[in-house]
Amino acid sequence: MKKIFCLALIIGLIFSGVKVYKLQAQSAEEIAAIAEGPKILVLNYHQIENKNTSLSVDVNSFDTQMKFLVDSGCITITPDELYAGLRGEIELPPKPVLITFDDGYLDNYRNAFPILKKYGLRATIFIIPAFTSVQPGYMTWEQLKEMEQSGITIESHTLTHPKLEELPDDEIRSELLNSKTLLEQNLGHPIEFLAYPTGTYNLHIAGIAQDIGYKGAFTIKYGVVDRGSNFFALERVPIFHTPTTMKDFYERIAWKQSFEEFGWIKK
Repeated sequence: MKKIFCLALIIGLIFSGVKVYKLQAQSAEEIAAIAEGPKILVLNYHQIENKNTSLSVDVNSFDTQMKFLVDSGCITITPDELYAGLRGEIELPPKPVLITFDDGYLDNYRNAFPILKKYGLRATIFIIPAFTSVQPGYMTWEQLKEMEQSGITIESHTLTHPKLEELPDDEIRSELLNSKTLLEQNLGHPIEFLAYPTGTYNLHIAGIAQDIGYKGAFTIKYGVVDRGSNFFALERVPIFHTPTTMKDFYERIAWKQSFEEFGWIKK
């Protein structure tokens, strides 16, 4: 009973707008700006499929998770809205959530997309364009265009999904630029956000991404985005398949937020 009470309390804190302090702030003014600013939960999925793998959340669990967000009063946003909200250019809704998927698996279209439409939710998919309409098990350009018409945002996950830290500069630049260019050519709009493959990055890679024209990049660093976040190292909360998927979902979005709100982890 005590564990259930604590979990309910922490989940309440996530969506309560509590004003808190952050250890990374350097002055009272910075502390105040971060505490008063938006707190954005960015969820990270890969596959929505009934498979017993860590990256595959089963369809029923995903449906339940999306319903939880709606019932909690969450409003889904886009990367552009996250960026503008952190810069103070727009006012974000009280409970902003950015739902993201990495890689562009076909099940995102077959299984996740109908559930997102069912609950009126928006999401962002980071695509590997070299796999699109080429590799079995990945979406086609036609499917991506259809999804974009229903509130799904498409962004970059590099051209071929390498570990960027293992590449020389010219190959890093090629992966980031060619992915951006190919997506823009096929989808007809600017591509301005990136998710690092396997979440690995460093400041040098971030600098190359910025030079190429990206406005921000997402990691798999576990945390909640706020005005103390680096635009090229944006935090996410990965959601996995586990023996207790739903329990772990609630705890992952609750406990991390609670730790951060009390200034214990984020640096």
